[in-house]
Amino acid sequence: MKKFFIAALLLSLTCDVCHAQRRQNSGVKEFEAECLGVEGDGSQTIRAYGFGKDKDDAVEQAQKNAVYAVIFKGITKGSGCNMKPLLTEVNAREKYEDYFDNFFKDDGPFEDFVSMADERMFGREDTRNALGRRYAVVVRVLRSELRMKLKEDGILK
Repeated sequence: MKKFFIAALLLSLTCDVCHAQRRQNSGVKEFEAECLGVEGDGSQTIRAYGFGKDKDDAVEQAQKNAVYAVIFKGITKGSGCNMKPLLTEVNAREKYEDYFDNFFKDDGPFEDFVSMADERMFGREDTRNALGRRYAVVVRVLRSELRMKLKEDGILK
């Protein structure tokens, strides 16, 4: 009887831990960059999401996420954008790690390829929680200029 009680207690604790982890992870949602359109100069208007301790951090992270998506992931959500990433080389992020760490640092060169020109037209979405703020912003990523920069720096062949 004692062994049965211990086994039932262990099973109960295991189920409680699993349930708590499932509950905690269910609130985490990956927000993918979404294409809103392509301009005549080849730039892409994208809704991107960022998370930070305050508004400025979250907006900067959203800008980084938009540029990152254009370079490495491509824009698959929405319509009209070039779905293929600029870099299709396998493990390009890891291969050129020093370059991209510098490129995506705070106030880094990535900012030269992001415009907030469409921000007023679409507005921002703001969500707050105990950990910080999540913003959805509309940015224009200058894809053609970004492609030329990556070619000049020897990253894109």
